[in-house]
Amino acid sequence: MSSIEERALVIVLALLVDAFLGEPEWLWARIPHPVVLIGRAIGGLDSALNREGAPPARRRAGGVFAIASLVLAALIAGQLLALLFELLPLTVLLQALVVAVLVAARSLHDHVAAVALGLAGGGLAGGRAAVARIVGRDPASLDAPAVARAAIESAGENFSDGVVAPVFWFALLGLPGILAYKAINTADSMVGHLTARHRDFGMATARLDDVANFVPARLAGGLIAAGALLAREDGAGAVRAMFDDAHRHRSPNAGWPEAAMAGALGLALAGPRSYGGVRVDDAWLNRGARREAGVADIRRALNLLRCALLAHGAVYALLAILF
Repeated sequence: MSSIEERALVIVLALLVDAFLGEPEWLWARIPHPVVLIGRAIGGLDSALNREGAPPARRRAGGVFAIASLVLAALIAGQLLALLFELLPLTVLLQALVVAVLVAARSLHDHVAAVALGLAGGGLAGGRAAVARIVGRDPASLDAPAVARAAIESAGENFSDGVVAPVFWFALLGLPGILAYKAINTADSMVGHLTARHRDFGMATARLDDVANFVPARLAGGLIAAGALLAREDGAGAVRAMFDDAHRHRSPNAGWPEAAMAGALGLALAGPRSYGGVRVDDAWLNRGARREAGVADIRRALNLLRCALLAHGAVYALLAILF
């Protein structure tokens, strides 16, 4: 079995395991999730190397050392795990279980569905409580349409960095690749923001995360457009919105899957929002389209997400067959 064929087969199995089993909460209640361990390492490096009052240059140097150390440790851990699995039977299944743990498709679907349930059953308060679990913006600043848009944006962005990107890096580099990617992406979520504490320390992490997500974000946008055709949504609109508006997003990558979602569903997404009481005037994606989103639109987005996930799995199934 070629390495391409084996990795593609691992990915298909991992996506199936994640789709049917999701996150085994009983397991993570007993042992720490790998991402939790990565988070603890990042927190320790942040505390040790990002001292209050240190000059910006020292903080930037500490950030470079921190993310380089983290990625190196992830690469080594992934390689050791790969070598161990080669000595054991059922190596494909063992790799698939690890990849399934590091892919968040089912979790993403369930969290976005919870926003629809919250809005439908608990009104604005229920929707705000549910969406606060998946986005960083101030929930109290959101009206019902903004809650729905936030959930739909999260479906697009997290499809990219929670599913497409980790799978892409596994396909390219195996277990070292997916572990290194998760280390980078988790670090970015913790220290990659432009806060006073992390503006300098997190600079290298934020730039590396942009590089790691450059190709996957564009693949995710294409998969959402393909999923739109399966879901009987506007696939051409998804492509048009990506090429017209993705570059207007403040992130060089998140605009692609979010704009694809916007165009496919005929909605305007992103736009101004508030973080920590500070208003951020982000551009609208698929500008000019409808902004009044609701529960029905979240459910359309969930159907589109399922179809994009199906298209994503089909790509690797074809690779497993052809190679």
